[in-house]
Amino acid sequence: MKSPAARSARLEALPPRATVRAHRMSLHPHSGGSAAARLDKLVAFAKGHRRALVLTHDNPDPDSLASGVALAWLLGKLAGVEAQVAFGGIVGRAENRALIAELKLPVVPVSRVVFDDYDMICMVDTQPEQGNHSLPRRHFPDVVIDHHPVRSETRLAAVADVGGPIGATSTVVVEYLRASKLEVPPAIATALFYGIKADTRDLGRHTTPQDVEAYLWLFPRVDKDAMGQIEHPPLSLEYFALSRTAIDKAEVHGHTVVLPLGPLYAPDMVAEVAERFLYLEGTRWSLAFGTFEGDLYYSVRTTDRRANAGKLIREVIEPRGGSAGGHGTMAGARLPARDLSPAAVKRLSAAVVRDFLAAFGVTGRAVTRISRGPRKRSRRAPSK
Repeated sequence: MKSPAARSARLEALPPRATVRAHRMSLHPHSGGSAAARLDKLVAFAKGHRRALVLTHDNPDPDSLASGVALAWLLGKLAGVEAQVAFGGIVGRAENRALIAELKLPVVPVSRVVFDDYDMICMVDTQPEQGNHSLPRRHFPDVVIDHHPVRSETRLAAVADVGGPIGATSTVVVEYLRASKLEVPPAIATALFYGIKADTRDLGRHTTPQDVEAYLWLFPRVDKDAMGQIEHPPLSLEYFALSRTAIDKAEVHGHTVVLPLGPLYAPDMVAEVAERFLYLEGTRWSLAFGTFEGDLYYSVRTTDRRANAGKLIREVIEPRGGSAGGHGTMAGARLPARDLSPAAVKRLSAAVVRDFLAAFGVTGRAVTRISRGPRKRSRRAPSK
């Protein structure tokens, strides 16, 4: 967490408009006030603006995409503000690409955005300090909506609905929609439903009563045919090649599986692999990592409900200059490495894995390779 002096320096680095605004900003945490009251604050603030940019985190997942599109729609309906949703990185996973294509979600790459064209900036499913977004440092968000634990710089935003035990940012936005009494288009309802479904693993992970209520409220409004296409999209050759790599290279350290994937065709595939291998019998932690455009990407999953994967991954990655985030049972990170030699990247990767294994409580050096198959059981002669 940044010191008060560091936060002051951050304010001084902002452009004059943002600096003046930041000094009069206050935090509106998710736990404070009803959904209607929080929506009223958001709309009252937005009405003083002309154009809004809604920014997801880089390489966005369904929760980030859905909450961004729904927020943009609400701003247009309730505040008369034209809003554009943008994302950094790429949308790599087949399900996420299908989400955009099937529902025709109006999202654009951040490379097509001129930030100075917008007088209001919103962040969804991420926060200024988290580092997994493409907002230039000379800008600062006016609105931050996120279900992850609050970061210190988020307290400088005019409207911040952040934190709490809620399992998906889509749930927060659904509460706004319900409070608005507006008729939600099927495409937006379907996106939000899938956002909650994906982030909570069908309400089986990090789920609160609010997530369940939002899920059930959305279900009758979902386009079921589109949902089928989203959940079962065609898969590329690269997908199966990466699956083969994961199996060939997987290392089992007791209750932990480590998955060194090498070069990735999409950075969000580390999350897919970490999620899939958590189903390996006896696994409590899964760690997948690989490189994309020179940087290292990590994803952590755990079945231990007492754990805090987000805190753990920040403790391992952030001291090395990377960005990380997450919550109880799932987390991800990016570690800059494009300026390092291949040998240096290898050494860095090994050191990071050692730190993760120590944090997971792995002791000893016994390693099992999944690719070698299960151990053969000895045959005993039948008893007489």
